[in-house]
Amino acid sequence: MTRTPRKPILGVAAADPEYAEAYADAVERSGGRPRVILPEHSQPPEHTLARLGGLLVVGEDDAGPKGSAEAPARRTGPDDGPEPDLGHARLIEAALEADLPLLCVSLGMQVLNGAMGGKPPRSISEHSPYQRDGQEVSAYHRIFISPGSKLAAVVGSGGFVRVNSRHRMGLVDAQRSPLLVASAYSLEDGIIEALESPEHRWVIGVQFHPERRNELPPHFGRLFQSLVERAEEHLSANR
Repeated sequence: MTRTPRKPILGVAAADPEYAEAYADAVERSGGRPRVILPEHSQPPEHTLARLGGLLVVGEDDAGPKGSAEAPARRTGPDDGPEPDLGHARLIEAALEADLPLLCVSLGMQVLNGAMGGKPPRSISEHSPYQRDGQEVSAYHRIFISPGSKLAAVVGSGGFVRVNSRHRMGLVDAQRSPLLVASAYSLEDGIIEALESPEHRWVIGVQFHPERRNELPPHFGRLFQSLVERAEEHLSANR
């Protein structure tokens, strides 16, 4: 009797379960089994990552509390980064040590940069969502994806593309970790839109929001598909 291969389990590290939902759905659509990891899960990172094939680290839109224009609280220290994601820096460090496939989205990308020795992001205004008829609406802008990058390989091509934007904090090259390379930039102001590690098999961070499927070209869904595929490879290699 042939056994059906089990779907790989992927951690979805988020500040709250509501925000994790869209990412968990994306993992499921891509053939993985999501396991939501919340800040109150106080196990050592190595225990949290045990049996996971990959890790997805997400941060809430950094436009502050829902419906407000306030920036998120910040702190300084070893895990310097946006306050809701401080615990995620330790998860990222453990995932890097294990060479676990890793996708970091929005504030998750900024925490990845901090966890690898980069500087804190700076305040910006041009990339923020705005209010329309009482609803928060994503902004949009054009970015350039570097041909030959991991990101370009995943989404199918490099070059110019229009993406959504929901952040008031951003990284420029002077703040980038020397261990990471920038694979996408905003055309208007040079804000980094994607980072990746040349020293790891599959580590990608993006500032835009691929989980918002109706706001990006369909091929950006391949970020989740590729993460699940790399997770399957990781688990197979470590059985």
